[in-house]
Amino acid sequence: MESLKTIQEIKLSDYEYTLPDDRIAKFPLEKRDDSKLIQYKDGKISHHRFNELPGLVPSGSMLVFNNTKVIPARLIFQRDTGAKIEVFLLKPVSPSAVINEIMVQAGPVVWESMIGNLKKWKDNEILQGQVRINGQYCIISAQLIDRENKLVEMSWTGQDIPFVSIVEATGEVPLPPYLGRKATPEDKPRYQTVYSKMEGAVAAPTAGLHFTEEVLGKLKSNNVKEEFLTLHVGAGTFQPIKDETVTDHPMHSEQMVIDIDTVRNLTLHQDKIIAVGTTSMRTLESLYWFGVKILNSNETVFSIEKLFPYLEFDELPQRRESFEAVLGYMVEKGINEITGTTEIFIMPGYDFHVCDGLITNFHQPSSTLILLVAAFTKGKWRNIYSEALKKDYRFLSYGDSSILWKN
Repeated sequence: MESLKTIQEIKLSDYEYTLPDDRIAKFPLEKRDDSKLIQYKDGKISHHRFNELPGLVPSGSMLVFNNTKVIPARLIFQRDTGAKIEVFLLKPVSPSAVINEIMVQAGPVVWESMIGNLKKWKDNEILQGQVRINGQYCIISAQLIDRENKLVEMSWTGQDIPFVSIVEATGEVPLPPYLGRKATPEDKPRYQTVYSKMEGAVAAPTAGLHFTEEVLGKLKSNNVKEEFLTLHVGAGTFQPIKDETVTDHPMHSEQMVIDIDTVRNLTLHQDKIIAVGTTSMRTLESLYWFGVKILNSNETVFSIEKLFPYLEFDELPQRRESFEAVLGYMVEKGINEITGTTEIFIMPGYDFHVCDGLITNFHQPSSTLILLVAAFTKGKWRNIYSEALKKDYRFLSYGDSSILWKN
C-alpha cells in the first residue's frame, strides 16, 4: 500500500492522452453486444466482440453488476416570460437523503441541483408545469428555497404519486456533456442497462450497457455467478481533474446500497470476482474498507473517505475476513441492507483487495477513471488505450469495452 506522501506525488500530466472528437461514440450501436472488446491479460492484448465475453470469463467466477437505474434527471420549467429554467437533480436533501427512499415519496421533496438560467429565477417565484400520470393531470411546482446551495423544493398535485413517476413523466435523459447533443427517444432505453432496477442515478454505469439477455444467459450456463449491488452514479463522475497534484481533486460522493444476501455470497465466494464497471469496483472495494473499519475500531458508519485506503495500517484482513465482519455486523443488528457513501479515490499505488477483473469502457483523459484503470493495470493503461485507438475502438459512454485482468 502506497503512503499518502507517495500518492501526493502523482501528477495529472502523466494521465493525459489525445482523444480525437471523431473517436467519441455519439450514438449507441444498433445491437448492444456487437461492440468491440479488448482483453488485457498476463501482459498481452487480444481483440474480441462483446458477445464473446462468456468464453473469456472462467467458470466459477462471479460477475458483480451495478443495478442502478438512470432517472430522467433533467427537468425543464418555463417562466411566464418564456425563459426556460433547467433543474438538474444532483442529490436529495429532504425528507430523506437516501435516494431509494426519496424516489418513492408522494409529498414535497428537496434536491440539491444544478440550475440553468439561475439568474432569471427570482426568489419566491414558483415555476409550474403539467403532466398526465395514470389518467390524472398533475401540476408540478418548483421553488428555489436556497439560492446559495441551489436547493429546489418540488411538489405536485395528485394522490399517491411517487416522485419517481414525476421525473419519469417530465424529465429528460441526462446524457453526458461530452456527447454534445440532445437526448432522443432512443436514448431512454439505450442509456440504461438491461438489468437496471433501482432508480436514482444521473449517469449510466456504462460498462453494463453492452450486456444483453443472450450474453447473461450464456454466462449463467457457463457456471458464472452473478450478484447485484447499487451505486447511484452522480454527475461528479464527469468532473475532470483540474489539479496537477491529483490528491487535491475534490472527489465526489456517491450513495451505495448492498443487501445481506449479496454480502453473504461475496463472503463465501472463493474464486475470481469481476467488477462490471468502475462503479461496481468502487462499491466492492468500499465494502472491504467498511469491514476494515469494523475490525479496527468497531466503527459502523458506512462511509469511506477519499484517501482512507492510503492511511497506514498494521495489518489488513483478507477479502473474506473483511466481508465476514460486515456480514456479522448486519446479522447482529438485524439489518437486511446497508446504505453508505463513498468518495474512494483509486489511483496508482492502490492495492486491490476484492476484484480480480474489471469490465469497463474507455474513459476521458485526465479523469479519475483513467487513474483507476492505471492502478488496476499497473500502469499499462497507455498501451491498452494506444492499441484501442489504433484499432478504431469507439470511446466513452456509448463506446466499446474492455476486460482487464489483475496481474
